[in-house]
Amino acid sequence: MVYKCRRQSILQLFEDKPRLNVCAPMVRYSKNAFREVLRDYNVDIAYTPMILADVFKSSEFARQDYTTNDRDCPVVVQFAAHDPIDLAHAAQIIAPFADGIDLNCGCPQKWAYKEKIGAYLSDRPETVHEMVRAVKAAVNIPCSVKIRKHPTNPHITVELVRRAQMMGVDWITIHGRTRHQKSTEPVDYDIIRLVKESVSVPVLANGGIFSLADADAMYDNTGVDGVMAARGLLQNPALFAGYEHTPLACVEKYVNCALAYGTPTSIMHHHIMYMMEATMSSVERRSFNCLTSTPAILDHLAHYYGVQCTLI
Repeated sequence: MVYKCRRQSILQLFEDKPRLNVCAPMVRYSKNAFREVLRDYNVDIAYTPMILADVFKSSEFARQDYTTNDRDCPVVVQFAAHDPIDLAHAAQIIAPFADGIDLNCGCPQKWAYKEKIGAYLSDRPETVHEMVRAVKAAVNIPCSVKIRKHPTNPHITVELVRRAQMMGVDWITIHGRTRHQKSTEPVDYDIIRLVKESVSVPVLANGGIFSLADADAMYDNTGVDGVMAARGLLQNPALFAGYEHTPLACVEKYVNCALAYGTPTSIMHHHIMYMMEATMSSVERRSFNCLTSTPAILDHLAHYYGVQCTLI
């Protein structure tokens, strides 16, 4: 079930703030409970996990997986698609309950590439052109694209973003690694700067953001309008507020939100493991990792950290 959220202009945010802090789309993780916590720690925009447009438009059951409320703004719903009609139909369904729609052109997973979605599109500017045009014709909320560095030819990346801009895309996010690179490899500042210099719409940079120092380095080297973090926020949802490690108040807020929204125990457990990895000893991590029930997780947090949570 979805709730109609208080709409907030993302385009106005780009005008009002010289640097935006953004939560990346993360499969299983960037859902409502986690997004709500991030709002307390200087995250300006949060993305949903990637949603398959063809499934979303056809299945009421699939649509139940997206939830939002008046505290979850602005939120960008990210779709993966290879057909403009499917994407436009999904966009029409979600538009009253979102502040922006993003087309995933960067998912590096092999299954996605075989399905002709995600990073498959980064090599096909003409297809992205058509899909952005379809969304802009279908809805009146902002539309963006999220891409990756092309594996061999930066000119294809430039053509892709220029075509998207021609069709009215409102901003662009670029991940500074190719789909073949590991997340431990350095981000390519040069391709991000090239994209920023090639378009007039705002540009967000994704990849390698784990601290404010990382964000500053990205701005200094690329001139982008905002930075997007994924694993950095999983490990420390308060990183954009200047915290080096996740504060316990953040853990407590997340657990209570997760309980209120009915987050599965396994997902809640994974989030807490990410958040407290730097705090727990190796012995405690092994012990905590063996917990399989919500009451056991709450007991552990209360006993060792004084975290107060209410099991609903």
